[in-house]
Amino acid sequence: MDPNKKPVKVGLLGLGTVGGGVVNVLKRNAEDITRRAGRAIEVVHAAARRLDAPRICSTDDILLTTNPMEVVENPDVEVVVELMGGMRPAGDLIRRALELGKPVVTANKALIALEGGELFELAQSHDTLVAFEAAVAGGIPIIKAMREGLAANRIEWLAGIINGTGNFILTAMRDEGRDFEDVLAEAQALGYAEADPTFDVEGIDAAHKLTILAAIAFGMPLKFDEVYTEGISSLQQEDVAYAEELGYSIKHLGIARRREEGVELRVHPTLIPSRRLIANVDGVKNAVLVWGDAVGPTLYYGAGAGAEPTASAVVADLVDVVRTLTADPTHRVPHLAVVPDQLTDLPVLPIDQVKTAYYLRLQAYDQPGVLADITRILAEAGISIEAMIQKEAGEDESYLPIIILTHQVVESAMNQAIEAIEALGTVRSPITRIRVESLAG
Repeated sequence: MDPNKKPVKVGLLGLGTVGGGVVNVLKRNAEDITRRAGRAIEVVHAAARRLDAPRICSTDDILLTTNPMEVVENPDVEVVVELMGGMRPAGDLIRRALELGKPVVTANKALIALEGGELFELAQSHDTLVAFEAAVAGGIPIIKAMREGLAANRIEWLAGIINGTGNFILTAMRDEGRDFEDVLAEAQALGYAEADPTFDVEGIDAAHKLTILAAIAFGMPLKFDEVYTEGISSLQQEDVAYAEELGYSIKHLGIARRREEGVELRVHPTLIPSRRLIANVDGVKNAVLVWGDAVGPTLYYGAGAGAEPTASAVVADLVDVVRTLTADPTHRVPHLAVVPDQLTDLPVLPIDQVKTAYYLRLQAYDQPGVLADITRILAEAGISIEAMIQKEAGEDESYLPIIILTHQVVESAMNQAIEAIEALGTVRSPITRIRVESLAG
């Protein structure tokens, strides 16, 4: 048989939800996948923590082991798929596979965000590659879209709902009027959130993904340590309701924006106009909005997690890898969209230099002149007000809720203004502050 027509043999590291999904998709769509890749793709060896664990896939034709290095070093395995997650031993296994000249497909966003540059160099030095479409936004082919489909564009900015757990919580807080802790408990019961939900609700998972998206969008190195990260655990239900009253939705966004002075990399709760398509992405779904200078805004929406959505991205990478096995390695699509010696080390702006609009919620003492003091401080800081709502105080409450939407201002000026307002004896500390993005061109 022509060696270029033989089935490509794959080793799988991790046979849980996504690993089982990969096996099922490869078997169910074998004919179409073979036609697209030019060769059949077969999983022949897989590593799992427990050999007797229940599976969502059949393992009849797969050699199983509890030692993942056996899979990597199996001479019959031509491509390694890493679905274990975590930094170790996944990183060591991927390095060994690359040293053996074997292409690697991974869904490991933390590993790519923190050590991707080193892994890409290692792959290049051994004439192989790392494919990582499944590391960001599950089944949405956002990496391929930016790296290839938008290659003609100068990407100016992107904004993404890239963590389904956080989006599920914010959607329920808005639609059902529930508090954060209550919805988080439901998300954990449904399996959307881990027992320790820190990575999801504090924005770390989204920061991993934003690191990867920004590197591809701007042709810059991966800079996870410089992403400003703020979670949603302190969000109050009343702020979600007030935002809606003002015509906004609160979403936990990852935002990367190119500016003359550098690049903004930030993850935080954000008010966005309810009329924007991305504001209406609900539940556990993900979406990424990308603005290119030639194409304008493009929106990518779909399932950000799950067995088969993630398997969709893994198998798409496998098809790409199989196509490259018989291709000239110098003509592969670069890992971060630009050829390695053309990466530009753009500076990342500290959060206090970011310019955005703001939502402020204050508790002000109900007496004449207090509102005048607040607006004076904002005016002296060069902050103009777009909208304001003054609510009635409760029966036993001598403080009034005041909600203010401002126009754009540099964050350092807003910090100074908030400090001055909090110093007033008539305003309770702390003031609630949430950034606002129009997401217009």
